[in-house]
Amino acid sequence: MIFNLYKTIISLILWPIWFMYLIIILPILLIYIFLFNKKYYHYLIRLVSYLFCFFGGQLVKVSGKVPNSMEGPYLYLINHQSLFDHFVIGSCLKHYVSAVAKEEQFKYPLWGHVAKAYGITPINRLDINKAINSLKNVEQEILKNKISFLIAPEGTRTIDGNLKEFKKGAFHVAKNTNVKIVPVIINGSYKAKNKSDWRITPGVIKIHFSKVIHKDVYADMDVQQLKFYVTNKFKKYLGLV
Repeated sequence: MIFNLYKTIISLILWPIWFMYLIIILPILLIYIFLFNKKYYHYLIRLVSYLFCFFGGQLVKVSGKVPNSMEGPYLYLINHQSLFDHFVIGSCLKHYVSAVAKEEQFKYPLWGHVAKAYGITPINRLDINKAINSLKNVEQEILKNKISFLIAPEGTRTIDGNLKEFKKGAFHVAKNTNVKIVPVIINGSYKAKNKSDWRITPGVIKIHFSKVIHKDVYADMDVQQLKFYVTNKFKKYLGLV
């Protein structure tokens, strides 16, 4: 009971700070995106992401080796525990990385404009054909423009904190492009803010960059085998196997 009261009081303090920060920073971010080339986006994105976590009461602890930006493109695959996840990884990356996001996000006031201007690819999770077309666009960006991408293979945030089964889409992208895969395991963001509770719990979110998986490693695997291989990377780090 005392802990729940603590969470409620802290959340009533943090949420207004958080919203005020977003109201101030999103227009600045939008202007920055229009003024500068994509290769410079990460300088501001890292700061914005770090402060997003900080004002949400979270410290970020990094382990593993963040990939060399000059050796990409990469396909970053993350487990999705909470709304902090993309900002946690955004605070670590030292180069431009695009992402795939649910189509509904592009309808949010201001945020939708930022997402579109930044180059995020919308995906319709209810229409398989539209989703496939979105992933085809991702493949073209990787192959033609050498753009790195971030995808959450679970498809949505976990409800109970457990790792959900990975969908195949990201692994089709990998097989069709031979891109370098980077499993990125996040732990602690579910405790910080889970999908079924409006309250925030201050703490430490851990992010681990697993070793880069080169195309030679998965060349002989089919999509299902690759999915199983990468899933085990997450399970081992999270102590699930």
